[in-house]
Amino acid sequence: MSRTGRSTNRTGRSTSRTGRSKRAAGTDITVHRPEDLSAAQRAAWHRAMDESPEYANPFLSPEFAAGIGRHRGGVQIAVLHEHGEPVGFLPYERNLLGIGRAVGLGLSDCQALVHRPGIIWDTEELLRACGLASFEFDHLVEEQKPFGRHVTGMFASPVIDLRPGDGDYAAWLRAAYPGQAKSTLKKERRLARDVGEVRFVFDERDPRMLRRLMEWKSAQYRRTGRMDRFARPWIVHLVHDLFRLQEEHFTGVLSVLYAGDRPVAAHFGPRSRTVLAAWFTAYDPAFHYYSPGLMMHLRTAEAAARHGVRVVDLGRGDKEYKDWLKTRELRVGEGFAVRPHPVAAVHRMWRRPVRGLRNTVLAHPALREPADRLLKTVGALRSAHRA
Repeated sequence: MSRTGRSTNRTGRSTSRTGRSKRAAGTDITVHRPEDLSAAQRAAWHRAMDESPEYANPFLSPEFAAGIGRHRGGVQIAVLHEHGEPVGFLPYERNLLGIGRAVGLGLSDCQALVHRPGIIWDTEELLRACGLASFEFDHLVEEQKPFGRHVTGMFASPVIDLRPGDGDYAAWLRAAYPGQAKSTLKKERRLARDVGEVRFVFDERDPRMLRRLMEWKSAQYRRTGRMDRFARPWIVHLVHDLFRLQEEHFTGVLSVLYAGDRPVAAHFGPRSRTVLAAWFTAYDPAFHYYSPGLMMHLRTAEAAARHGVRVVDLGRGDKEYKDWLKTRELRVGEGFAVRPHPVAAVHRMWRRPVRGLRNTVLAHPALREPADRLLKTVGALRSAHRA
């Protein structure tokens, strides 16, 4: 029995303590905490990731859901069964009112019900089985058709398709990005002359460099007026936890660019067997003249290809560097899956205008640029006040 109070009967159907069967489109459902998943269930989850490229993202792994669950309450996993076999997995967070959201909402760049090919479900029955009045998402993979009528907007999520180069980094860069190669290599040579030999470590295991990255990123958030994610202790602890994970389907990868012995830029993100998620990238602002952020992304992509990664997911959002780097775009959905329930109606009325206003600003350069300037002004005032 899982600690949520739902157990599985002899026919494989999930039952609550009142004895009612929980089903979605003929699929039996059980609900568990992440730590209560069996080894067989985790293996089935990994198998579903391997069988469909759209579910290969590390944010869709049981390891990521378990990581969030260690630092936030209310994380649960709905497991779909057919003929007694686990065939689908929906990680989510649930509050006491039955309001649900994709696990890691605000941090995760990919969300989905991970399932084996051919599995279908009824969304309303799924929500009822999970005890949810609503389920909010903002990076739902496009292939999740049963959620389709609940999607309020679709957005581009750029990716880089990778293949290993035949030579060194410079040869790979010239082949993959001929337009950026000359200027980038020139800046790297200048950095080497001015500071020290440029070297890159794809999988740096020194936790001091992870702390340095978070310090740089916090300073960047403050300069630009954004919310400082690393001011939240649970996110700091989560990143440290994921950094220590080195599993087949999930590894926390810290990459660092050095000039001599001095770290210049760093990136931390999770990877699965074939996908690396670009998550937190930052650099020492003393070296901004050399474009260290772009150097970091290019070095990471080249090294990731040599380590078996086939796709770098840059995440949803309009950024100039993403337009330079991307080879194509995925589509991700935002919205609220709901079932008839007064709590769902109130939650949607509260959240939808906020999301709509943000998306309107982000979609129009005439609005986005003044908003960015305002945030930077706020950040500068904040920094001056701290000083």
